[in-house]
Amino acid sequence: MPRRRDVLKMAVAGAGLGLAGPLRAAPSQASRRPAPAARGYASPAVEAVISDARAAIADPELYWLFQNCYPNTLDTTVSLGILDGGPDAFVITGDIPCLWLRDSAAQVWPYLPLARRDAALRLLYQGLIRRQARCILIDPYANAFSRDAGAATPLGWAVQDMTEMKPGVAERKWEVDSLCHVIRLSHGYWRATGDTAPFDTAWRQAMRLVVRTLREQQRLDGPGPYRFQRASETPSDTLPLDGYGAPTAKVGLIHSMFRPSDDACVLPFLIPANLFAVASLRQLADMAQAIHGDADLATDCRGLADTVAAALVRHGRVGDGGGQDVWAYEVDGFGNALFLDDANVPSLLSLPYLGCCDAGDPLYRRTRQWVLSGRNPYFFRGEAAEGVGGPHVGLGMIWPMSLIVRALTSDDDAEIRRCLVWLKTTHAGTGFMHEAFGQDDPGRFTRPWFAWANSLFGELILDLMARKPALLRQPLT
Repeated sequence: MPRRRDVLKMAVAGAGLGLAGPLRAAPSQASRRPAPAARGYASPAVEAVISDARAAIADPELYWLFQNCYPNTLDTTVSLGILDGGPDAFVITGDIPCLWLRDSAAQVWPYLPLARRDAALRLLYQGLIRRQARCILIDPYANAFSRDAGAATPLGWAVQDMTEMKPGVAERKWEVDSLCHVIRLSHGYWRATGDTAPFDTAWRQAMRLVVRTLREQQRLDGPGPYRFQRASETPSDTLPLDGYGAPTAKVGLIHSMFRPSDDACVLPFLIPANLFAVASLRQLADMAQAIHGDADLATDCRGLADTVAAALVRHGRVGDGGGQDVWAYEVDGFGNALFLDDANVPSLLSLPYLGCCDAGDPLYRRTRQWVLSGRNPYFFRGEAAEGVGGPHVGLGMIWPMSLIVRALTSDDDAEIRRCLVWLKTTHAGTGFMHEAFGQDDPGRFTRPWFAWANSLFGELILDLMARKPALLRQPLT
């Protein structure tokens, strides 16, 4: 997520949002969605799902949250236009008016099961996939882009960054997952609909550039073209050693200078991002072969995926002290490793959600146990909830995203139910998910308009409607 401390960090009490009474007073069941005429985009299939869900969700407040959150991306963040004679969708994060490759892909992901039967959604996906490809062609190292491809960044905190800022780039923090999320969305759309319309010449060029960039960032033949520095009082906003990051051994892993939180990596081999890259490259190989008959690109993708997968086995784990191992969060290839987990996806907790492993995989189960314990310095327990946060907004701040991912990757009814209760009781009466909330005080939260978290909550409810319907047929207390 974008850096908020300087410009958008919010600590909001219920009264500041015009709410009446204590934060856990039953909220009004009136919809918090914009009026229909003020909504940015409409999908008949999404509206039908919202209506049908009423009968599946017994808890009135949980349904109210779903009704508000699930369509929030469509309601408030989507603009559809024309680009190069085809659809063009620009999807902002919410309270920041730029397109993040990661966020935009994740924000629309939960609508994919409906796309085959909804022409409006197909148009949205076609437009976003085309926009993302053209963003990558501007700069594959950028994480965020401006609406106007010829404009300078509108983000005040990025204006003086010491890196190669190109027109159309809003921020240039190199994050492996930015490119992986684009592949995941393209693959997901293709599998959901069979539609190949957005996979045009520009998309093919962008995907070749993705593979080239990932290879460059293995840095086997030198540091590569990317460097980044920022004059900031926050160390995690800049990179050491002239902007190239901490030293590494050249072992075949891909360097990611920033985490999906947009915070700088401490050790440059971010293990969840490398695992995500392996899964994404294999998806891209399948698309290249099936859609375009591009055997060369498919072979290149699979070869790179195999190389990274082998390096992960050799260098991506840390011993648990009992003769077994868990996934590290970051390593440097010299044998140094950092264990923690961050709420942002990709995370160690999210690996099955992203298709990187099975939820029952023993290595993942051991890693998950560490993530959800005091072994993780960003796992917080408080009066309001327990969950994973991260350094981005400080200690003691739990991210709803981590609670949602925990439930999505669990088969334990009691654990899922606990996550639902925490989500229901920590939105501070707003009816929406936030970036983070205080472990003891959910009235202290960041980002009241954070579309990715809202979409992810909607995805969880739909997942449970299909996978655990009995859990939703009873009120949450």
